[in-house]
Amino acid sequence: QVQLVESGGGLVQPGGSLRLSCAASGSIFSIGSMGWYRQAPGKPRELVATISSGGTTNYADSLKGRFTISRDNAKNTVYLQMNSLKPEDTAVYYCKHQISIVAYWGQGTQVTVSS
Repeated sequence: QVQLVESGGGLVQPGGSLRLSCAASGSIFSIGSMGWYRQAPGKPRELVATISSGGTTNYADSLKGRFTISRDNAKNTVYLQMNSLKPEDTAVYYCKHQISIVAYWGQGTQVTVSS
């Protein structure tokens, strides 16, 4: 089993940056894919970015160039660097670990972009 704990969320002004972290417990972290998703109030959860065990990344088209996902298998941690933040980026951000059809989710961290 994998337990995920997100951190790094908070309040930031438009144009600012935040780096989210997701720390995982469990020895199988390095062999699964990791992803960041977000859910704004009244909207469905949506993909932000994923990274495979080998480091291949995938991004939502609308976020390419502003967000960067990375992972450190030695620290069992995945990161999401978010730059040039906009008010529409406000959401709860969740990390996900997946191997085949088995997925684990973190509890989420709130990101609010507002002046």
